[in-house]
Amino acid sequence: MAINWFPGHMHKARKEIKKIMPQMDLIIEVVDARLPFSSENPLVPSLRGDTPVIKVLNKRDLADPETTARWVHYFEQERGVRPVTLTHNQRSEALDILRLATEMCAEHDRGLRALRVMILGIPNVGKSTLINTLAGRVIAKTGNEPAVTRSQQVIKLPHNVLLYDTPGFLWPKLAPEACGYRLAVSGAIRSAVIEYEDVALFAADYLLAAYPAQVCERYGLTDRPKDGLALMDAIAARRRFFARGGVPDLHKVAEVLLNELRSGQLGAISLETPEMVAQEASEHAAQQEREAAKKADRKQDR
Repeated sequence: MAINWFPGHMHKARKEIKKIMPQMDLIIEVVDARLPFSSENPLVPSLRGDTPVIKVLNKRDLADPETTARWVHYFEQERGVRPVTLTHNQRSEALDILRLATEMCAEHDRGLRALRVMILGIPNVGKSTLINTLAGRVIAKTGNEPAVTRSQQVIKLPHNVLLYDTPGFLWPKLAPEACGYRLAVSGAIRSAVIEYEDVALFAADYLLAAYPAQVCERYGLTDRPKDGLALMDAIAARRRFFARGGVPDLHKVAEVLLNELRSGQLGAISLETPEMVAQEASEHAAQQEREAAKKADRKQDR
């Protein structure tokens, strides 16, 4: 499944961010703790230069704590990056982010000029909720559907801090392909542009491989299904989701599986590990090299 979702307002956001990024003293990038790599925006490293970054792994309560600890260690190896984890309803933890920003910009004199902080995050990672927490009032609109924020705004915070909010934006092509699937599983991509059954099948295969005990317990299964499709059939049987003729209603199963996964009803689950994405990136790079070589050969044959 190739997902290409790049609405016009996201293209505009990228241009605006590129224009004002050099003026920023610090960046706060919010990612989903369940998929920190896939929910990163790969444009940020090329745009930020040497600007320090606080990487906020949000929705920590929904993610596997052991995997999250490995991701924190992973990001600690990046130059100028300080990773922190966050649960959306912990105001004290959110305010610690501002204290960390002050620490990372200790040489900045806020008596002379406001500390300018840009907050970034792809759709549905909880960026707007964090903004409202930091501001102590409702500033940014929140919602379950991605891409709620559409225009840039500047928010004045205590201690002469200016927070630049930007629309959530994705990149033009989601690759490797598994990243697109994981984003769809998490709800970061509008349901109108994905095939529910296809995404749920990807999730079912992953759950059986990574969290078989949790998924079997959730759906009351005594035997582990052989694959994702068998798991979806088993859920249909347990929940009595059948279409005409007694055929399993896989669309209904997909809705339930994805909704329960996203809400944490299946337990604390991470959708990717540092080792997993490193392997996928290597395979993706090798595939691109092969495609480039084939293209070069075809060009020579003409």
